[in-house]
Amino acid sequence: MPGTSSHTFRTPPFVSATPSSKLSFSKACAKLQFFHFGELVYGHCLKLGFVFDIFVGNALISMFCGFDNVKVARYIFDDIPGLDVVSWTVMISGYGQMGDIDTARLLFDEAPVKDRGIWGAMISGYVKNNCFKEGLYMFRLMQMSDTEPDEAIFVSILSACAHLGALDTGIWIHKYMDQQKFPLTLRLRTCLVDMYAKCGNLGIAKKLFDEMQQRDVVSWNVMISGMAMHGDGGSAIQLFRQMEKDGVRPDDITFIALFSACSYSGLAFEGLRILDRMCNVYKIEPKSEHFGCIIDLLIRGGLFEEANQIIQRMPDSSNPSDEAIAWRALLRSYCSRGQTKLAEVAAEKLMRLEDHSGVYVLLSNLYASSGKHYDAKRIKQMMKSRGVNKAPGCSSIKINGEAHEFIAGEKSHLQMDEIHLILEKLDEQLHHAGLSPYS
Repeated sequence: MPGTSSHTFRTPPFVSATPSSKLSFSKACAKLQFFHFGELVYGHCLKLGFVFDIFVGNALISMFCGFDNVKVARYIFDDIPGLDVVSWTVMISGYGQMGDIDTARLLFDEAPVKDRGIWGAMISGYVKNNCFKEGLYMFRLMQMSDTEPDEAIFVSILSACAHLGALDTGIWIHKYMDQQKFPLTLRLRTCLVDMYAKCGNLGIAKKLFDEMQQRDVVSWNVMISGMAMHGDGGSAIQLFRQMEKDGVRPDDITFIALFSACSYSGLAFEGLRILDRMCNVYKIEPKSEHFGCIIDLLIRGGLFEEANQIIQRMPDSSNPSDEAIAWRALLRSYCSRGQTKLAEVAAEKLMRLEDHSGVYVLLSNLYASSGKHYDAKRIKQMMKSRGVNKAPGCSSIKINGEAHEFIAGEKSHLQMDEIHLILEKLDEQLHHAGLSPYS
């Protein structure tokens, strides 16, 4: 037991502990997040010279990466004379976990031998840091190196396809797994359902889900979320009832998906019934994400008083960003329905919680659409005086298998001149039709 090994290691025989006991203890520290004990064992390893043993060294690198301390992990990595593929894999994973994907890539390029584990660490790092195109590119490079993917790599790649909406690539991955007779585990089947749903093919997603002989709560959540995303709230609720009949206990993510489904389909009262079931039957305490979804669905249904009652029920959070999620949902909903007075109250509260440009932009746009141009200008001046910069908008489109990303104000795209010409023609056509692209 990890807890027992930490107790044992504090006893006198600690001084003469063997490399294998140091190895076991460092793993226990990482698993239990015992940072202090981890530093203790590292100090003794330095004193006794065990750190230069490859097995102990790798365990220490893994332990410090688990503590999000890549600086010490890298120090140990650089001190080990005979690095193996495990050393490189763990260090690359550590940088990816910390979001330092550029350093992870530099280390990957330096690795003398690249096995499946190292490729997987780099691909996973890209995907976890939302560098989905880079993850797919790395997967292609891996295939060119004749390295066979494993389950973890397929999970990362299917996730990248889902986020990019890259249906063609996702289908190719699915066919590749079938051709290679790769065993489709519960995890992989769930990833395929998620990919097809997020890429717009709910029919295949549902077919794959129905064919699953075994389903866990994640599988049900993915399918319910897919139906919610496609605006089929009725089917999402029906699937939830089937989930209950099958004896699968829902979790907090299940209810986020259900509230979203109700919101998209205008099922406000059904959403309140589900909230009651969540709290009183399953004893799940609503989090800020739940409150945000509930508030949104109530306001979409015109139930403003009920929305205000819900927000008053929100418990105080030690983390202001948790509370901000619900108030942001409230502000968006008020703005989309032209509820100026209520939006002002929500915006004032939100500005005290976070200084995000989205709050100012929403309120400014609401004033402008209501003809209150003086107030819209005042909000923009407030942004300027407080040093709040508007985050640029971003969109992407996939053409002939290649994803193109556009950021507002950017002029670096290779086909920018042709794009502007087409936009000007569309602008002319809109004006001829009596429409405005800015309305």
